[in-house]
Amino acid sequence: MQNTKCGYIAILGRPNVGKSTLLNAILGQKVSIISRKPQTTRHRILGIKTEGNAQMIYVDTPGLYQARKRAEKCALNRAMQKTALGALSDVDLIIFVAEALVWREDDEWILQKINVGNGHARSTIHARSTTPVILVVSKVDLVKDKEELLPYLTKLKEKMDFVAIVPISAEKGVGVESLSGEVAKLLPENPFFFPEDQITDRSDRFFASEIVREKLMRFLGDELPYAIDVHIENFKDEEKIVRISALILVEKTSQKAIVIGKGGAKLKEIGTAARKELEKSLGKKVFLELWVKVKENWSDDQKILQEFGYES
Repeated sequence: MQNTKCGYIAILGRPNVGKSTLLNAILGQKVSIISRKPQTTRHRILGIKTEGNAQMIYVDTPGLYQARKRAEKCALNRAMQKTALGALSDVDLIIFVAEALVWREDDEWILQKINVGNGHARSTIHARSTTPVILVVSKVDLVKDKEELLPYLTKLKEKMDFVAIVPISAEKGVGVESLSGEVAKLLPENPFFFPEDQITDRSDRFFASEIVREKLMRFLGDELPYAIDVHIENFKDEEKIVRISALILVEKTSQKAIVIGKGGAKLKEIGTAARKELEKSLGKKVFLELWVKVKENWSDDQKILQEFGYES
């Protein structure tokens, strides 16, 4: 009988490099919401792929960056950064995602956090020096002159001893299978930690809150206040219908007006889009009730953050 392999893989990178899009492409279904807004991913989310004798447990994390502005140092951001860095502490493999032809100061800073042996500063949370790192270069489909890609990859290769460098386009599905193959080769021998048909560790209740938050991002665009979140107050799964009540939390009365829109039109539009996606995902009719509440400076309130599931 073939021995089974199983392990945890942290997906790290700065905001908007395509970490969540990559995870969804690997799994072949949506477990992590995506948008063009930075910090779309706010929680640690597991995506589980079992294939043959290998079970790969991916840990999607919030985008990492150096806090510079005062707003970036609030309790919400500190919690997200701690969640992302915490993923380094006990994984078998690290996937570092960098964007094709776009290398920024934050990329260098993250690399120093996970660097395993080229003389840079070690992680402040003591990442094991033996943890292998795969470099994923994302969004290669957006590179117009492909001849520019090889010198860029060569330059990145000099930054540390990556076990593999994989160019991908998660949206197009390019390179995703190659990445999965590289990951499977590096997993330790272990029994499977999850049932073979399990895709994520998150509940339908959590997914409902994320879908509403995704639609807020999509329909509000540049008007979307950063300090906005969604909390599921009630989730009742009945025989033929799922009843969901969701609270949208903002920090100012003016933000509440933006979310609701003229005559409630914007909130209705957001709710309709969220309901349709939830019905498709849950396979049932969904009754979705949304309301908006103002709580000043909630993003700097540790009690509220813990209530909303942010790790302390």
